[in-house]
Amino acid sequence: MNFLTRNKADILLLGVAAVWGSSYLATKVLTERGSVFAILSARFLIAAVIMLAVWSLSKNRRLDRRGFLIGVVFGLTQAGILSLETWGVKLTSATNAGLIISMTIVFTPILESLWMKKWLPRAYFIAATVAIVGVLLLVSGNGFHTPNWGDALMLGAAIVRSIHVTALGRLTSGYSYSSVSVTFVQTVVCAVVFTLADVPGVIASYSSFTLGDWLDLFYLAAACTVFAFLVQLWAVRQTSAARVSLLLGTEPIWAVLIGVSLGSDVLSWLGALGALLIIGGSYRAQAIELKHRSVPVLPLGPG
Repeated sequence: MNFLTRNKADILLLGVAAVWGSSYLATKVLTERGSVFAILSARFLIAAVIMLAVWSLSKNRRLDRRGFLIGVVFGLTQAGILSLETWGVKLTSATNAGLIISMTIVFTPILESLWMKKWLPRAYFIAATVAIVGVLLLVSGNGFHTPNWGDALMLGAAIVRSIHVTALGRLTSGYSYSSVSVTFVQTVVCAVVFTLADVPGVIASYSSFTLGDWLDLFYLAAACTVFAFLVQLWAVRQTSAARVSLLLGTEPIWAVLIGVSLGSDVLSWLGALGALLIIGGSYRAQAIELKHRSVPVLPLGPG
């Protein structure tokens, strides 16, 4: 058995983390070409078509009333999160966006602890504090000042996403459902919401998108949404959920590498220190939380 065969799950999961990390730069470029809702509308219409094909080929297509309602409700909340994220990316750098949204990894276990009334170890909060200090340094730029609207929106998106993940985990606990079916419903709901949110802007942007723009949108839909979802479903059956979570947790590292190398983002020394603290603090917090929890919750990337 060669290296690729032995480590196929790890390689694919790192691939998911990398495409998630690249999604911020791809989105940033697209926000200069069209409206936020047009970008999201096109991305999720494409994703919905691909998910329809996946759903048609799936062996488990069961979708009862409860599963449908879960898909609709959490499709609406997902649409809200993605709106915040995309506006945030538009107003800040791709690097900042990828780093700040990773705070979801820190916030979610805290919310789950409050919900279950089962507190996390002190070491977790030390690591979380390190990550929060990192955010403050990152948004300070060359000196301490009020964060820009993009940074604030990304932080808000991280908080709302944490609530979304916690609620989804709690409300589906003990309920057996088809992940493919529910995700398909969520994707369709997002596509409809984003299209109706700005019909004139969607029409105008669609007509002005170049072939390159449509290829970027296809990448966001196929790689960052559908591919990532399918790899997670497959990988969690090949390896431990803890390993899946830790490998996907490398997303902010990829966001920095891609934003700086391909997107020409520039980090001041304070920003670079903040990036290191965010990555180190959130990764350490995740490792502590995974040891503390009997059944880890997989992180959710963009879309």
